[in-house]
Amino acid sequence: MAGHSKWANIKHKKARQDQKRGKIWSKCSRAIMAAAKAGGPNPDANLGLRYAIDEAKAANMPKDTIENAIKKGSGEAGGADFESIVYEGYGAGGVAIMLDILTDNRNRTAAEVRKLFEKHGGNLGASGCVAYNFTSKGQVFLPKADADEEAVIETALEAGAEDIVDQGEAWEVLCDPGDFIAVREALEAKGLAIESAQIAMIPGTTVEVRGRDAEKVLHLIDALEDHDDVQKVHANFDISEDELAALDA
Repeated sequence: MAGHSKWANIKHKKARQDQKRGKIWSKCSRAIMAAAKAGGPNPDANLGLRYAIDEAKAANMPKDTIENAIKKGSGEAGGADFESIVYEGYGAGGVAIMLDILTDNRNRTAAEVRKLFEKHGGNLGASGCVAYNFTSKGQVFLPKADADEEAVIETALEAGAEDIVDQGEAWEVLCDPGDFIAVREALEAKGLAIESAQIAMIPGTTVEVRGRDAEKVLHLIDALEDHDDVQKVHANFDISEDELAALDA
């Protein structure tokens, strides 16, 4: 997992910024609707819906808005019919990128996403072109200011976590997706503050990018995450702390 920490830390910080954009509730609603349609409206019997609801709650989405999205997805109320798709491609410098998409118009979304890749020095690829480099993992971030290291490590490992990574301002706990809920609930039961928790695609290898390539990659990630139909962006770039500081200057 060399280089993963820098990318994860960028995602961790960006997640907090995204909550201020206003689009996150719309994306959460789509995820809930799609999950409810696929597996029914009961989160106890529909793991995908439970994940989607948890992410919506973490984004401070109101309870009634969550309930309305469930009703729309399960057919109790009118709503758009969203299709789940995974797009794969490359950013500048050969960075691998995977996108979780929910769209009501596949052709429109494909054209728009392809244009974003091309605008920022990348290209949309064929299915399977980068997926082999990613592994699905449960991922929980706990801010260091509110989480004791010993408590995090002991609780997470006892609940089935595979790794705890120091991410500067936060601890990142990684686990098998099947253990995700048990790990998250154990951390919550211990009274540890959780900043974000999700099922993420973790890269096995990373690509170091610098200078203009680094700038292009970050701009591409921003553009993709800002697209209404893009639920999540997964990538394997590695940018040094010095490089990030230079880009922020």
